[in-house]
Amino acid sequence: MTGGDKTTAIGPRAYAVWRATALGALTEMLEQRLILDLLGDMTGARVLDIGCGDGALVRALAARGAATVGVDPDPAMLTAARKLAEETNVPATFLEGRAENLPFPDDSFDVVAAMTVLCFVPDAKGAVREMARVLRPGGRLVLGELGRWSFWAAKRRLRGWPGSPTWKAARFWDAGDLRELAEAAGLKVTATRGAIFYPPLGLLARGMAPIDPWLGRHTTIGAAFIAFAATRPKYI
Repeated sequence: MTGGDKTTAIGPRAYAVWRATALGALTEMLEQRLILDLLGDMTGARVLDIGCGDGALVRALAARGAATVGVDPDPAMLTAARKLAEETNVPATFLEGRAENLPFPDDSFDVVAAMTVLCFVPDAKGAVREMARVLRPGGRLVLGELGRWSFWAAKRRLRGWPGSPTWKAARFWDAGDLRELAEAAGLKVTATRGAIFYPPLGLLARGMAPIDPWLGRHTTIGAAFIAFAATRPKYI
């Protein structure tokens, strides 16, 4: 998620603290709404969420009728995800694993989703190939990443210069970069959208949030969050 630090160095509490702020709650809502819009009808679909964190997207997908599996490399995150799923009576499976080496056979899922994962993965091209591998022919990948040209990215770069381990290692993306990754994995991009066009300031966020979805349908320039939907061809 755009506000949270999605790395193994940041525990589940960071997510809860972020969502408890007005800026965090609004930002995460807009990001998740964009991902869910790109995913479409999930009824009966077998879905994998890569880098699931504490399972927020997994729970949202399960509530929409999907059979959901969440994967994350952090055992603490998985413990939190299982606990929250149990508390909300959401049926879901959570497994430890990394995007670069997914613990599933080929063609396992109808849909694969990943939010703010590639920014912290050294081999992004290999990770997207793995996502395509576990996707069935005709299946759909929806991926959201941190935008390169935004107020948020500038702030994070500044935090990385003095040594913030999270943002020093992070990589930011533009729509063209993400399209190239998808196409290199044999996928066909069908839609590209943006979100979070406001700077990381609560007052401006509240004022700009109503037009954020409109902007995201027309451009990704200045977006802190960029997402695409792509399909794996049925025949090669």
